[in-house]
Amino acid sequence: MRQPAHGGNLAWAAALADCPPDAILDFSASISPLGPPNSAIAAIKSQIGNLKHYPDPNYSELRLALSHFHQVPSEWILPGNGSAELLTLIGRELAQLAATILITPAFGDYYRTLRAYNAKVLECPLSLVTGHRSLVIDKGHRRPSGFPQGRTKDKGLLLNNPHNPTGKLFSRDSILPYLEQFALVVVDEAFMDFVPPNEEQSLIPVVQEYANLVVLRSLTKFYSLPGLRLGYAIAHPDCLAKWQLWRDPWPVNTLAAAAAIAALQDTKFQQQTWAWLPPTRNQLFQGLAEIPGLQPQASAANFLLVESQESTSQLQHQLLKYHQIFIRDCLSFKELGDRFFRVAVREESDNQRLLTALNSVLSAEWRVRKQEF
Repeated sequence: MRQPAHGGNLAWAAALADCPPDAILDFSASISPLGPPNSAIAAIKSQIGNLKHYPDPNYSELRLALSHFHQVPSEWILPGNGSAELLTLIGRELAQLAATILITPAFGDYYRTLRAYNAKVLECPLSLVTGHRSLVIDKGHRRPSGFPQGRTKDKGLLLNNPHNPTGKLFSRDSILPYLEQFALVVVDEAFMDFVPPNEEQSLIPVVQEYANLVVLRSLTKFYSLPGLRLGYAIAHPDCLAKWQLWRDPWPVNTLAAAAAIAALQDTKFQQQTWAWLPPTRNQLFQGLAEIPGLQPQASAANFLLVESQESTSQLQHQLLKYHQIFIRDCLSFKELGDRFFRVAVREESDNQRLLTALNSVLSAEWRVRKQEF
């Protein structure tokens, strides 16, 4: 079976570990362990009887709920079958420009959608060592090969914030200048929900000021609903109306729409997540930092990127084979290769199980290495 480019492929992991999929402890997909919320489950059950009807093609109730949640007019919102579906529409839009600047390492689906429409891509590397929150893409060594200084009005910019896979959170103020410089700026905020309101740096509050800004959001990670596939874009209504003509009708199913409306109103679940994540993430970070050969990166999201002195693909296989634990290798991020892995932040007992397994596997590796010297 082919190794997955995405995390969360439990069928692949179970085949390698020689165990049932439900026996795998999955750190490879950055999904909150706290959900789905009971409110979302109840909403799904309440809509079973409506499966015999088509969904509202305008998703009026869902868009209204999102409108209230973000304080943005509903005509500025387009729900989709996960943010991946909307990203495909955005790829078609970006392909009409002279080129698209990608902040790298970049989420693999960005390359997928841009390749699908033969878009020209210019890569701009992000430093993995600096701790500041500024996004700088046009100075010194950070300018990508072929990046024409002063000529960006015919180009697009695609990035995520918080950044995947590093977990860096860019400040809103560091992104705003690029809205004046690029023809289209797409900010994927799939993990922004995990940032507490007093710290978040979303561009949604300024979206109505810029006709060239698109903000992508996902409801599947924060609310633990990846199986339902639900995301949305916030952008100028003219842009969204055009995309609506490009796609199939009824992209969001009835159950997903109902779950989303309930989840958005579940302030108790939201507060619980914001209270849980920072201390739990910090405990996992400290535990990883204490393991010889591992260097975790600070993160604002619900995952940690970890540098390793050992092969991470080998480490992934050992953890699966001997501990039924699945971590995300970073081979699909060409800038990272076989010396980085990513782990989701899970509940404390699961995180401790991961740390114990890593200590076991790596201590054996280190003992062998010491004997060689």
